[in-house]
Amino acid sequence: MELRFRQVHLDFHTSQHITGIGASFDPDEFAATLACAHVNSVTCFARCHHGYMYYDTQKFPERRHPHLQRNLLPEMIAACRARGIRVPIYTTIQWDQFTADRHPEWLALGADGKVLGTPPYEAGFYRYLMVNSPYFDFLKEHVREIFELMPVDGFFFDITQSLDDSSIWTRNAMLAAGLNPSDPEARFRYGLQVIDTFKLEMTAFVRQFSPDCTIFYNAGHVSPFEKAGLPAYSHLELESLPSGGWGYLHFPLTARYARTLGKDILGMTGKFHTSWGDFHSFKNPAALQFECFQMLALGAKCSIGDQLQPYGKICPATYDLIGSVYAEVEKKEPWCAGAAPLTDIGLLNTEEWNREQVSNAAAGAVMMLQEAGSQFNVLDTRSDFTPYKVLILPDTITLNPELTQKIEAYLAQGGSLIASYHSGLDTGGQDFLLPALGLQRVGEAPFSPDFILPAGEIGRGLPETEHVMYQRGLQVAPHPGTEVLAQTAVPYFNRTWEHFSSHLHTPSAHKTGYPAILRHGRAVYFAHPIFSQYRANAPRWVKSLFLNALDLLLPQPLVRKGGPSTLLVTLNDQPQHQRQVLHLLHYMPERRGLGFDTIEDVIPLYDIPISLRADSPVQSVTLVPDGPSLPFTQSSGRVEFTVPAILGHQMVEVV
Repeated sequence: MELRFRQVHLDFHTSQHITGIGASFDPDEFAATLACAHVNSVTCFARCHHGYMYYDTQKFPERRHPHLQRNLLPEMIAACRARGIRVPIYTTIQWDQFTADRHPEWLALGADGKVLGTPPYEAGFYRYLMVNSPYFDFLKEHVREIFELMPVDGFFFDITQSLDDSSIWTRNAMLAAGLNPSDPEARFRYGLQVIDTFKLEMTAFVRQFSPDCTIFYNAGHVSPFEKAGLPAYSHLELESLPSGGWGYLHFPLTARYARTLGKDILGMTGKFHTSWGDFHSFKNPAALQFECFQMLALGAKCSIGDQLQPYGKICPATYDLIGSVYAEVEKKEPWCAGAAPLTDIGLLNTEEWNREQVSNAAAGAVMMLQEAGSQFNVLDTRSDFTPYKVLILPDTITLNPELTQKIEAYLAQGGSLIASYHSGLDTGGQDFLLPALGLQRVGEAPFSPDFILPAGEIGRGLPETEHVMYQRGLQVAPHPGTEVLAQTAVPYFNRTWEHFSSHLHTPSAHKTGYPAILRHGRAVYFAHPIFSQYRANAPRWVKSLFLNALDLLLPQPLVRKGGPSTLLVTLNDQPQHQRQVLHLLHYMPERRGLGFDTIEDVIPLYDIPISLRADSPVQSVTLVPDGPSLPFTQSSGRVEFTVPAILGHQMVEVV
């Protein structure tokens, strides 16, 4: 079943100490408010993290919320379905305080023997239940009863994470399988196996009752480690509330990866100023616009998180806010349905190496590529590299023989490569496994900071003088046939307590050191961790050097843009309409509070030049959904035009 574009995820985690649950719920008002806000799918709660159910359960009467005033969930479903609104059903998996209190033997344990999650005298229900315990039997009976009592459009199974567990369930199972439960890496791998097995078995159970309801398992992130369990999903939902801990780089990184996995994807933000459970708060309208329009630009449908108040009355002000954005989404949908991204660059994510959702290296690469208007996907080691003209290995991508062979085959078929710092080394970090780089490791750079000396094409736009590189690089030596594009200059000495100069670091001694940037055929190597450095302090010269290298390998990119680096550009294809759709977004997140970025103002842009690679004649260029046609020129395999104004988000149809 194809996902709908305008969804709400309606939280309802409600304490047993609150009375009058659902007492003010009005089914018609509820559904009418959603419909007026242009919502066409709402995820509603069967059971929450407190462990309580919000319907008239027959099998588990002790779990019905003690102060529930009505058969809430079925009434929600009936009212919404009458207005054509889908209602996937939410139930929690690993967080359930009711169960944790009554079945502590089902809780996950750390290697120290302590319960994973919330301590007993701390507020919160964040204790993890093990799905390889008898708890799974309860979950199946819970799902069975839902099918028996109400129509089911889909399931949102929340908190389904792989765990580093040392409970009796895991220890016994690992020992029976000949695994060592005292080995952290073995526990990590077994944790993945446990959660994947749960997903596959639960989906098989659900399919006994419904062949086509939607099914999603939420872990707050979509990672390469979930790939084995993907057959259990009907689609992917990308929970990513920028102000709630994820940040504004999480969604583009994750979406550019998730869209390569062959599933329909749904972006999820929140109406909250911060994160889930932030009652009576409202996201700035400009921030909500950007978050939803970026979902469209990256090929995702939209979901906005809300939380129903305990007494069950829906908040009109919240849905005025949501409706103001979803009215625009509805107008834009025809140019987003069935769209596929057009890309010429593949960025290999570091998550498989460091298990960080957004590492500095990956984030720095996303920042530079987006600021340049580059069209790229994020990949894992099992991805197909062949569709991409350039493959980027940022900073920490060490290689085993299998991955080395895969990259060599990609290069042999005409691909190009940019690698930096430790990328390309063997897993022990001793030497380069990738012959295509044409170099060998000497050791860690003897000086830090040192300085790059831009020159020639790699230094285009930069003065030919020292530019500081704040993070220590590698010292490498070129093989015969490898060109040194830029050298380092070294300081008088490293800064220590015994010898230092000035406030921060020692200046250049005007003495050439060792190679900084090298090229061997279609491979360019940076000796410094340029992507992590850009994430840390965003030196413009680092971005210039990287983009100059990209121009050497990709002289005819899909998109060239004018305007500021804050302008985000994505190009999608709609083959069913034989057109391309260019998305232009200009919203500027700012650190106005201490803890997170937000967006308050929309700053318009005017007269932005655009150049697209065009392999066939272009008939028209039109601002959509309701703008005029634009004049354009086409020559030398490119079409060029000027967008007169961008007021937050502008789409351009190219036919």
